[in-house]
Amino acid sequence: MKRIVVVGEIGSGKSHIAKSLKIPVFNADKEVSRIYKNDEQLFFKLKKKLPEFIKKHPINKKDLLKAIIKDEKNIKKISKIVHPIVRKKLFQFLKRHLKKKAVVLDIPLYFENKIYKKSDIVIYINSKKKEIFKRLKMRKNFSTNIYKKIKKMQFSNEYKKKKSNIIFYNNFNKKLTEKAIYMLKKEILKK
Repeated sequence: MKRIVVVGEIGSGKSHIAKSLKIPVFNADKEVSRIYKNDEQLFFKLKKKLPEFIKKHPINKKDLLKAIIKDEKNIKKISKIVHPIVRKKLFQFLKRHLKKKAVVLDIPLYFENKIYKKSDIVIYINSKKKEIFKRLKMRKNFSTNIYKKIKKMQFSNEYKKKKSNIIFYNNFNKKLTEKAIYMLKKEILKK
């Protein structure tokens, strides 16, 4: 099974491109949302670490954002509890799709969490900063402050580009992007 990994700047279109490949996708952000909604043990662990912010289940992302804004160190506290659960979900996903020709991993902290394998096909989604910010500002809970704090946790885009096998230019033009995704998928799956 080929592991196709999609990385890039926050808001560059990673999840859209991952989904458009029409191959089973592990979307770490969606998985985290499900965990916040359904995992009561996680709730109790986070409540213990952040009692000022985490008061009820399901966990509200706004409460987590408040915790991060109040103290940057809270990102690490949250990550230390959440990331092992996400990693477990990833391994379950990989096991479930073991017989597939390929899977897509949409994991924002792919390099940072040491999930990298030499055999992975890593695609860096490259987009113009202006377009990225235009889209980020349209997001419901977007905060420039949170964005900057999350960026500090991540490796640089240059590092990610160097580690990638393919750089995919996403100009957010639907027709051109669909055509490029089709060609990309064809190229990857024939290898």
